Amino acid sequence: MTAKKRKVWRNGKMIPWQEATVHLMSHSLTRGSAVFEVLAVYSTPRGPAAFRLPEHVDRLFRSAELLSMQLVQSKEEILRAVVKTVKVNQIREGFVKIVGYYSEETFSISVSNPRLELSIFAISAEEFRKHTSSSISVCLSRWRKLHPETVPVEAKVAANYLNGMLARQDAQRRGFDLGVMLDTHGFLAESSVESVFIVKDGVLMTPPLGLILSSISRRSVLEAAPTAGIKVVERPVRRQEILEADELFTSSTSRRIMPACRIEDRVLRKAPGPVTRKLLTLMNAVCSGREERFKHWLHPIK
Repeated sequence: MTAKKRKVWRNGKMIPWQEATVHLMSHSLTRGSAVFEVLAVYSTPRGPAAFRLPEHVDRLFRSAELLSMQLVQSKEEILRAVVKTVKVNQIREGFVKIVGYYSEETFSISVSNPRLELSIFAISAEEFRKHTSSSISVCLSRWRKLHPETVPVEAKVAANYLNGMLARQDAQRRGFDLGVMLDTHGFLAESSVESVFIVKDGVLMTPPLGLILSSISRRSVLEAAPTAGIKVVERPVRRQEILEADELFTSSTSRRIMPACRIEDRVLRKAPGPVTRKLLTLMNAVCSGREERFKHWLHPIK
């Protein structure tokens, strides 16, 4: 569907894509005060389905709560709005972005009203995945992950992603696809918009919550992996363990599971490795609706 034909759900109404705008002096543009969610829509034998949609909406409410923001709509209203937006835009496989924002024009760092406006966008997968590869190269970023005593890192808020943008730019300037950030204690945190997992001696490891985003993609991997016979450990991961990992992969909504073929100057010649390959097969089955044990993760677009 062309941009001219796309529709956006905004505050209860479907509007043309081109009209989904705010003033340049809006608080959420000038201060980064927009909370958001990004989720995938997959094609399944039962029709299009939104991946873990209720959990994404729950996290949207959690982000708003952490930042003393108020969503006007109920959870059920937002669920219905997402379904409607996907249907109107005829998305069989693609992505949805839900954005809660302040359109108020202000010079102040504060807002006069904590109630958020809400917009929902849906785009096809073809538009998003024009330049994707089957593996990635990663480096250790010179930027550290934001500390939870400075901002609530659990909140999915636009301002926090300047941190990730700097890490991505740093990596690309050095010839890598992604930069992996350490936390302020020197342990593995996450990448720009991806959770990071390493494998050593067949054991899957990833950092615990508290210093990283509570990623739904991460949660899905952790819940699915034991069903494939993979041992999972959540614990602080040291810098040297990242460099010496047998396998490394990232998880995210947009790229699901991406194996690393290079960590700094070390090439992983068998990427994806056996554990990553097993998870790729499993998650592909889950997202396509072919894995009955996880069919409740797929919210039908009826």
